[in-house]
Amino acid sequence: MKKQGFTLIELMVVVVIIGILAAVAVPKLFGMIAKSKASEVGPAAGTYVKLQDAYVSEAGEYYGSWKVIGYTMSSTTNFNFEEQNEPSNDGTATLADATITWQASNVAALNDCEKDGVWQLTVASNTSSGTGVAYGANVTGGAAGDCAILTPSFGKLSATAVADAD
Repeated sequence: MKKQGFTLIELMVVVVIIGILAAVAVPKLFGMIAKSKASEVGPAAGTYVKLQDAYVSEAGEYYGSWKVIGYTMSSTTNFNFEEQNEPSNDGTATLADATITWQASNVAALNDCEKDGVWQLTVASNTSSGTGVAYGANVTGGAAGDCAILTPSFGKLSATAVADAD
């Protein structure tokens, strides 16, 4: 009678191959999970920039608070979003030197990006054209830019938007 089946060596080779594949795939998986959690920062900041651009194009040399420009962003399970340096009185302030106006900080560690990494946007007058607003994007937290790596498009918000004051 002929016996069919796998030998012990064949089974061990399969187990070793699966182990090697898992050792390579698991770190990549965790990196992708962290990147997907951090992906909410870009759209939130982009929406803020669009609303602020629209306000500056109407108001000329002023920028507005979150309430004035109609921006609402509440904290999520991954990030706390906060308005920084809120303009006093009527909710507007003159565009001058760079002022931090938008900030997000992560609630929990995202791989190498430690808890409380900070993503900030600054607004300032666009001095090259004399009208409009210029944005600055800054990411701090983690060693060697570990938080910035999670949101590579966030730095692109440092572009200058030009608004016509007429």
